[in-house]
Amino acid sequence: MNTLRPQAEQQYAEELAELKKMDTKQRPENWELSPWAVITYLLGGKLPNGFEIEPKYIGSRRLMEVAVSTLATDRALLLMGVPGTAKSWVSEHLAAAISNNSALLIQGTAGTSEDQIRYSWNYARLLAEGPSEKALVASPMMRGMVDGKMVRMEELTRIPSDVQDTLITILSEKVLPIPEINQQIQANRGFNVIATANDRDKGVNDLSSALKRRFNTVVLPLPSSLEEEVNIVQTRVDKLGLSLKLPAEKPAIEEIRRLVIIFRELRSGQTADGKTKLKVPSSTLSTAEAISVINQGQSLAAYFSDGRLKAADLAAGIVGAIVKDPVQDTIVWKEYMETVIKDRADWKDLYRACKEFSK
Repeated sequence: MNTLRPQAEQQYAEELAELKKMDTKQRPENWELSPWAVITYLLGGKLPNGFEIEPKYIGSRRLMEVAVSTLATDRALLLMGVPGTAKSWVSEHLAAAISNNSALLIQGTAGTSEDQIRYSWNYARLLAEGPSEKALVASPMMRGMVDGKMVRMEELTRIPSDVQDTLITILSEKVLPIPEINQQIQANRGFNVIATANDRDKGVNDLSSALKRRFNTVVLPLPSSLEEEVNIVQTRVDKLGLSLKLPAEKPAIEEIRRLVIIFRELRSGQTADGKTKLKVPSSTLSTAEAISVINQGQSLAAYFSDGRLKAADLAAGIVGAIVKDPVQDTIVWKEYMETVIKDRADWKDLYRACKEFSK
């Protein structure tokens, strides 16, 4: 397969097929797998036949159980969290496991319109024949309702508030009115909505209280421990390296650990030992950004060095991730370099590389 970014149900087709064969537990109507099998797919584990399922989410099992059980009811699911907490990743894999289709996606932006959520028209046919079923262009939401599938909505809070409220009738009545032809689409069993949102970015539109009541909200936290975050970064970097076919060695765990320590310390505003207070940059420094920095460093090492990830390969990515505001963040970063990185005996190579790049 030459696809740069295969959909989850394509990339993990073998796992889903094995789970389906072994899954004898009760399934909600029109689900491909039982809730137990969906959780196994997300969190990983060994099946009775010895087949190993790779973990997709590293974190609280209970949170995932709440998310899956919500989707088995008539309430929609809202995954909340700061950027980089795997909201979109979890959303995609939930849709893949439940519906074997993660492509019914509505991407929320400031320009998202009601038509993109409800339906639009083939205007050539509309002008020639007038409003009719044949002139309708179904949105992912409409297709999900008709087929009884999960529909994903990314960045719900970026959608203007008046457009967000288009969802109220769909989520409460499970009906999509089409007044132009005096008809309505009724959702089949298996239909539900998985939305993601964060309240950190600029341009956020708060959800109305009426819409909030239609969702069960699950907040995905940042990794609680250093080891957990290092594990997440290492796992995702290894998968991305294989997908992109980078001719580089796997990154040494020490380099990943150093990067994650930097991000965690600057996020929290203090060093890991709690002895030194730090200024906090404007950037989020999420786990997702740590993965991107390592991935970029691997590319540099592969194509312009000997293939081994070193401090010099990480420096550009680290500075780029931290310094988003060229005035405020530059001060924060230089202070951190001089007071923390410089004084760590085994970080001298990283200090020199970052100082050279920050000139």
